[in-house]
Amino acid sequence: MSDLKMKLTTNWHAMRILRLGIGLLLVASAVQSKDWVMGMFGAFFLYQGIADVGCCGAAGCAPRTGKNTESVQATDMVDYEEVK
Repeated sequence: MSDLKMKLTTNWHAMRILRLGIGLLLVASAVQSKDWVMGMFGAFFLYQGIADVGCCGAAGCAPRTGKNTESVQATDMVDYEEVK
Protein backbone atom coordinates (compact mmCIF):
# COMPACT_ATOMS: atom_id res chain seq x y z
CA MET A 1 0.00 0.00 0.00
CA SER A 2 2.88 2.37 0.69
CA ASP A 3 4.20 1.87 -2.87
CA LEU A 4 0.89 3.09 -4.28
CA LYS A 5 0.87 6.09 -1.95
CA MET A 6 4.46 6.95 -2.87
CA LYS A 7 3.72 6.64 -6.61
CA LEU A 8 0.71 8.94 -6.31
CA THR A 9 2.45 11.60 -4.23
CA THR A 10 5.89 11.78 -5.89
CA ASN A 11 7.36 12.46 -9.34
CA TRP A 12 4.83 15.06 -10.51
CA HIS A 13 6.14 16.69 -13.70
CA ALA A 14 4.62 18.92 -16.36
CA MET A 15 3.49 16.10 -18.67
CA ARG A 16 1.76 14.25 -15.85
CA ILE A 17 -0.09 17.39 -14.77
CA LEU A 18 -1.04 18.12 -18.39
CA ARG A 19 -2.47 14.61 -18.85
CA LEU A 20 -4.43 14.93 -15.63
CA GLY A 21 -5.81 18.32 -16.68
CA ILE A 22 -6.80 17.09 -20.15
CA GLY A 23 -8.47 14.07 -18.59
CA LEU A 24 -10.45 16.18 -16.16
CA LEU A 25 -11.59 18.55 -18.93
CA LEU A 26 -12.63 15.69 -21.21
CA VAL A 27 -14.52 13.86 -18.48
CA ALA A 28 -16.31 17.05 -17.39
CA SER A 29 -17.25 17.82 -20.99
CA ALA A 30 -18.41 14.25 -21.55
CA VAL A 31 -20.65 14.34 -18.50
CA GLN A 32 -22.10 17.68 -19.57
CA SER A 33 -22.80 16.56 -23.15
CA LYS A 34 -23.59 12.92 -22.24
CA ASP A 35 -21.01 11.66 -24.74
CA TRP A 36 -19.55 8.33 -23.64
CA VAL A 37 -16.82 8.26 -26.32
CA MET A 38 -15.32 11.50 -25.05
CA GLY A 39 -15.67 10.10 -21.54
CA MET A 40 -13.57 7.09 -22.51
CA PHE A 41 -10.83 9.36 -23.88
CA GLY A 42 -11.03 11.40 -20.70
CA ALA A 43 -10.77 8.26 -18.56
CA PHE A 44 -7.71 7.20 -20.58
CA PHE A 45 -5.99 10.54 -19.95
CA LEU A 46 -6.99 10.48 -16.28
CA TYR A 47 -5.46 7.01 -15.94
CA GLN A 48 -2.26 8.22 -17.58
CA GLY A 49 -2.06 11.24 -15.28
CA ILE A 50 -2.83 9.40 -12.06
CA ALA A 51 -0.72 6.29 -12.73
CA ASP A 52 2.14 8.23 -14.42
CA VAL A 53 2.20 6.03 -17.52
CA GLY A 54 2.46 6.96 -21.15
CA CYS A 55 1.13 5.22 -24.20
CA CYS A 56 3.80 2.54 -23.91
CA GLY A 57 3.35 1.89 -20.20
CA ALA A 58 5.54 2.92 -17.32
CA ALA A 59 8.75 4.15 -19.00
CA GLY A 60 8.19 1.74 -21.90
CA CYS A 61 9.63 4.16 -24.45
CA ALA A 62 12.47 5.40 -22.27
CA PRO A 63 16.02 4.26 -23.06
CA ARG A 64 17.66 1.77 -20.75
CA THR A 65 19.72 3.28 -17.97
CA GLY A 66 21.76 0.19 -17.10
CA LYS A 67 25.18 -0.23 -18.62
CA ASN A 68 25.69 -3.05 -21.07
CA THR A 69 29.23 -4.30 -20.51
CA GLU A 70 29.57 -5.76 -24.02
CA SER A 71 28.82 -2.46 -25.78
CA VAL A 72 31.14 -0.54 -23.42
CA GLN A 73 34.01 -2.92 -24.15
CA ALA A 74 33.35 -2.74 -27.90
CA THR A 75 33.62 1.07 -27.93
CA ASP A 76 36.81 1.02 -25.87
CA MET A 77 38.63 -0.93 -28.59
CA VAL A 78 38.12 1.55 -31.45
CA ASP A 79 41.23 2.25 -33.55
CA TYR A 80 41.66 5.64 -35.16
CA GLU A 81 43.72 6.27 -38.28
CA GLU A 82 44.98 9.70 -39.19
CA VAL A 83 44.19 10.79 -42.74
CA LYS A 84 46.68 13.18 -44.35
